[in-house]
Amino acid sequence: MKVLVCDRNLVPHRRRFEAALPPEVTVTWAAGDIGLDRLRDAQVFVGGRFTAEMAATAEKLRLVHVAGAGTDRVAFAALGADVLVANTFHHERSIAEFILAAAVMLRRGFLKQDRALRRDVWASSVYDDTIVQPPTLHGARIGFVGFGHIGQQSWKLLSALGCQGAAVTGSGRVRDGAGLSWAGDASRLDDLARESDVLVVSAPLTRETAGMISRNQLGALGPDGVLINVGRGPLVDENALYDALLTGRLGAAAIDVWYRYPDLVNGTGAVCTPSELPFAELPNVLMTPHASGVTADTFEGRSDDIAANIGRLVRNEPLCNVVQPSTS
Repeated sequence: MKVLVCDRNLVPHRRRFEAALPPEVTVTWAAGDIGLDRLRDAQVFVGGRFTAEMAATAEKLRLVHVAGAGTDRVAFAALGADVLVANTFHHERSIAEFILAAAVMLRRGFLKQDRALRRDVWASSVYDDTIVQPPTLHGARIGFVGFGHIGQQSWKLLSALGCQGAAVTGSGRVRDGAGLSWAGDASRLDDLARESDVLVVSAPLTRETAGMISRNQLGALGPDGVLINVGRGPLVDENALYDALLTGRLGAAAIDVWYRYPDLVNGTGAVCTPSELPFAELPNVLMTPHASGVTADTFEGRSDDIAANIGRLVRNEPLCNVVQPSTS
């Protein structure tokens, strides 16, 4: 069986990945330029982007395996009926650490203090009577928009600090014993924002969820509120978010997922303005390049999952984490 790996995040784990595969599997690594000719004999493609043109070239394809959770860049409609698509997670621990760190940094005002001290300004209530002493996370109300792997792992960390929690989910339900104050469906999104000190967005991006965090929710979160988006950029209305941060109607935001991304496939390199709006000029924004889940821990786990699924494919066993077109 021939496997074509086109995800550069797996390259550091190449030895681990290949050691976990059955001996009859051969692997070609093409983390840079894929080259359509390499797809012709591949039975397994590992990567985050699979186009209709690629599908037309891959004559022997049996599996497209994304080395992550999102399958929104896979052209399901172009795949043959017998081609499977699978994904993998393992990012929840890493992203939960990011959420905890961002919540502390923004709620305590560390980001503003860092930027002020770089200008020799000591922005603390110890030196400036106009500055209010910040609260800790203990007792803070955390709102979760989505409560899957990421929300649950984040809640483990935040609840240990004495936070309170509530969630809005697609079904309006969470698993028993989650320890949240309440859970509801999207009709309670305004309530969640109004009650939250920190709003964590990790819902999947669909037609229904695009723009679900709009001017109303950001205003309800308020001038002391913190927004953390680790889901997808378009879950939050881009213009409304910028305006709320600019005018102070929203206190601060940690944005890890964006509205524009570099086109690495066509060789433009990792240079791209993440939004048409100048978020970089705002002092109350923590900007990261979709990196909250990018750790060795994440990709070791993903490497193991993908290798295990390829082994199942070789043995004609059912695969784990198969994604259906309707849920992509």
